Amino acid sequence: MIWIELLVVLFFIFLGSKLGSIGIGYAGGAGVVVLTLVFGLKAGSVPVDVILIIMSVIAAIAAMQKAGGLDYLVNVSEKILRKNPKRVTFIAPTVTYWMTLLAGTGHTAYAALPVITEVAKEGGVRPSKPLSISVVASQIAITASPISAAVVIFASFLEPLGVSYLQLLAVAIPSTVLACMVGAIVANKLGKPLAEDPEYQRRVASGLIKQKTEERSESPKSAKWSVGIFGIAILIIVTYASLISKKVGLIPDPSIGRNHAIMAIMLLAAMVIALVCKIKLAEVTNMSTFKSGMSAAICVLGVAWLGDTFVSNHITEIKAAAGGILNEYSWMLAVVLFLASMLLYSQAATTTALMPAALALGVSPIAAIASFAAVSALFVLPTYPTLLAAVEMDDTGSTKIGKYVFNHSFIIPGVVTIAASVVFGFLFGSMIL
Repeated sequence: MIWIELLVVLFFIFLGSKLGSIGIGYAGGAGVVVLTLVFGLKAGSVPVDVILIIMSVIAAIAAMQKAGGLDYLVNVSEKILRKNPKRVTFIAPTVTYWMTLLAGTGHTAYAALPVITEVAKEGGVRPSKPLSISVVASQIAITASPISAAVVIFASFLEPLGVSYLQLLAVAIPSTVLACMVGAIVANKLGKPLAEDPEYQRRVASGLIKQKTEERSESPKSAKWSVGIFGIAILIIVTYASLISKKVGLIPDPSIGRNHAIMAIMLLAAMVIALVCKIKLAEVTNMSTFKSGMSAAICVLGVAWLGDTFVSNHITEIKAAAGGILNEYSWMLAVVLFLASMLLYSQAATTTALMPAALALGVSPIAAIASFAAVSALFVLPTYPTLLAAVEMDDTGSTKIGKYVFNHSFIIPGVVTIAASVVFGFLFGSMIL
């Protein structure tokens, strides 16, 4: 029956990916119903902490967006990009990476994509080069963000094995930063020069290329205050997590755990932003980050619950079948996570569904951390929102989706970046752990 049940899981994951957006969460819940009521499996654990962390962080980010904080970050990013437009392929992913790292969500990249496209055209750079690696960087940065649900929940899996939250970040951040630069080098080599591209020439001749947009207005003080408040909140979270960690041990018996502290501090930050910046709270729920974040919470609820229901009921069989292979070829975990995340469309969902099983099979913490970046293969199927937004915003036609599904502008930079991150992860992991 295990194979039939696995087919049921795969069917609902496939159905969810076809529905798109929040549909993966709906399909996950439907799969749990079938596995429990039809096949008699015991329902798995609901990833409550993951969902609540997503909701709390998004609540603060949406308040910051309403106060103009995201626009302010984009203004700063635009100034950085315009200083050296010829190097946009390397600067742009750095910008989207750090925006995601600080915000804990890759949806912040939306605001930067139009700027990246415009700067690339002004510098005579093929926009597909910076856009492709920038989208990938915004996804892989999730696995290094101190406040992302994926990192926090993964840290909770590692702590019983003697690996702290700070050690995870100490490996993940440099690994992914260097990997993004490797991906940028590869992206910079792909495609013809913009001026020689036949599609670009056709669009120029047809008058389809947009002219330079107007200069952005100066951000109000409230926008800068909101970014400062959010940044202080992140600093407090990292500091508190350090103080209560077993490695540091300055607070041996904390009154509130790390996960709950993240939720509380993010909600506190949202309240302070609301008071200091005097935003209309009724409009916070209309922010794009709020809508996309709450959609992500539903997706994680459904698909992670579905995955845990199957795995928890068959952990013995899975150990017998895959334990030896993963112990001998630990890098295979990265392949499994890569394939899973391209269907699950969520780093947090993939981490929650598969990492506990991998660690239970005896995969070493070093191998698990090194493979962690592979949960970011959301770019493989060309249906992820930021990927589609990049294609839509590139009016030169250089960023495209091929007719064979996988032959799109993001696949090569993305695969190279994840592969490089895994290699760097093993390197830094062996040095730090």
